[in-house]
Amino acid sequence: MPVKIRLQRHGKKGKPYYWIVAADARSKRDGKYLEKLGAYNPNTNPATVDLNIDGAVQWLQNGAQPTDTARAILSYKGALLKNHLAGGVKKGALTEEQAEAKFTAWLDEKAGKVNAKVDDLAKAEADVKTKAFEAEKAANEARIAAAVVVEEEVTEETKAETTNEEVAEGIETATEETVKEVVSEEAPAKEETVKEVIAEETPVKEETVEDVVAEEAPAKEEAKTSKEEE
Repeated sequence: MPVKIRLQRHGKKGKPYYWIVAADARSKRDGKYLEKLGAYNPNTNPATVDLNIDGAVQWLQNGAQPTDTARAILSYKGALLKNHLAGGVKKGALTEEQAEAKFTAWLDEKAGKVNAKVDDLAKAEADVKTKAFEAEKAANEARIAAAVVVEEEVTEETKAETTNEEVAEGIETATEETVKEVVSEEAPAKEETVKEVIAEETPVKEETVEDVVAEEAPAKEEAKTSKEEE
């Protein structure tokens, strides 16, 4: 019976989650399997892989053929390396202790690379957040500066309007005071002119009456005398 190590899809739409299984090559992709060897989650960065390395090596030694994706996962976790070292031990090229030491060294190196990648990703994410914060801060400062400029313009316009109103009120007040001064100055002058005219005209009239009386009196006496003589 041909056996394949392959992925069996699970999860939901848009977020797949895979099981790593050893299954009959003739069965459906998501059908029955012989053994579950681990899980693969591509939704994280880096991807999360949980693998039973010893079980995978045993299936490989029994002739199971991994698919391309499954082979990449087995290589990533060191299952292919361990299977290769196990073959060397069988041939007598190295002892089990040497093979185990090499595999442990490789795991440590691999863990260091993974941790470095995780640190780089965390640093990149922090840089992105810092840049986003600085951009937002700059935008807020620009917005505040614009608001201050608008407020200053409004204040200047208000001051200008107030100044214009004060000037207009000052002009009206000055005009009223000027009119009052002119009226107060003209009133005594008019009174003095009227008094002078009256004073000049009054003696003339008195003299005229006296002259008329004086002139008419002798004429009346003469007329009276002539009548008596007759």
